[in-house]
Amino acid sequence: MKIRRKVEIVVISDVHLGTYGCHAKQLLTYLNSIEPKKLILNGDIVDIWQFKKRYFPKSHLSVIKKIMDFAANGTEVIYITGNHDEMLRKFANTEIGNVSIVNKLVLDLDGKRAWFFHGDVFDISIQNAKWLAKLGGWGYDFLILINQMANWISDQLGKERYSLSKKIKNSVKGAVKYISDFENVATDLAIENGYDYVICGHIHQPKMFIKENKRGKTTYLNSGDWIENFTALEYQFKRWKIYNYNKDKLSAFYADEDIKDMEFKDLIAAITIVEQPETKKKKKDKLK
Repeated sequence: MKIRRKVEIVVISDVHLGTYGCHAKQLLTYLNSIEPKKLILNGDIVDIWQFKKRYFPKSHLSVIKKIMDFAANGTEVIYITGNHDEMLRKFANTEIGNVSIVNKLVLDLDGKRAWFFHGDVFDISIQNAKWLAKLGGWGYDFLILINQMANWISDQLGKERYSLSKKIKNSVKGAVKYISDFENVATDLAIENGYDYVICGHIHQPKMFIKENKRGKTTYLNSGDWIENFTALEYQFKRWKIYNYNKDKLSAFYADEDIKDMEFKDLIAAITIVEQPETKKKKKDKLK
């Protein structure tokens, strides 16, 4: 019997299901190690921008099924829309069972106010030149493919893996400045509006720090991504922490046996036909 960690809140973002860079198997391993009371999906979970019918492997479908299983078993699942899944914004404020879709979220956490949003609202390139941002997304996906090939060769030679895209971003002054500006704008707005926490995704940079100015202070948190960093945010015992799959995996939790052994068509059926507990109860009442 597997022992799963109970966590009050888990935040993941920038999974980019449907792209070659997504590490769905690692995410499944993590999701199968926890029992969250609340799961917040902070944008770019499914990459609708780069969605390809020819590429949506079983492991990616399994992530969707696992999330739906969480909801069916009582976990509150909140999907905050991002730029790569912006098509879902037309369904904002929709609730289906334990799943809700929103553009932003404010929660009261043990007497403190937490402000959740994806973060693309600060990205001028997306607001004013969406085609350029999409082109950049495709280039990033191509870079990830090259990186995977390079790491495969490194594995064969017994050498250490490295992230080519991360190295490029960290060496480009414009990228470093963009990340700094993003964090400054988010924290300044949070302080101005009286939020104790501001929780974002979007820039694929897991981080947690306290920002203070003459108006007050706030804690900035970014959940990172499941392309390069394999990170999530966890809230438990009135504290936040950054979970890092590569560092914090204490024991092997693989995909649930029922998911692992399911055929592709069965996974599709499980995802598209989900009966909520309330529906089951209504059916039982009718039979009485």
